[in-house]
Amino acid sequence: MQEEIVFYGHPKISALHTATIEITKDDYLTENGDCIIGINSNKSCDDLDVKLKRLIQTDGIPVKFEFLIGNYSFQVNGFGNSQLNLSNRHDLVLRKSSFISPRTVSIKCDKSSNEIPRGMISELRDSSTKGILIITVLDS
Repeated sequence: MQEEIVFYGHPKISALHTATIEITKDDYLTENGDCIIGINSNKSCDDLDVKLKRLIQTDGIPVKFEFLIGNYSFQVNGFGNSQLNLSNRHDLVLRKSSFISPRTVSIKCDKSSNEIPRGMISELRDSSTKGILIITVLDS
């Protein structure tokens, strides 16, 4: 099963965080948001399809995230967990750690925002840049 999320860039995107990647429905970004790579997203954790949420709430299920920005593509692999409640109405966070909050969509991810290609981040520093996040979970 797949779900697509649309988001946009912002001049303050730095993508320097070593443990997380975040996109948000918020329309602003501060310097403190060093894990945020997109704003004005059309979905947050709470907006995800109920079937996709159920799959993500399976312990150890692989979850693939593909970020598409311009000619760039960046993939992150993580895992679902039965403790994820996917209820946050603003944000969606991928985590390298096992930390769980209402904003967490995946844990034990293999990449964080500081590993995203800098060319992709340069494009995301333009507020007119549109990004797409495709979340894929295989339903067995």
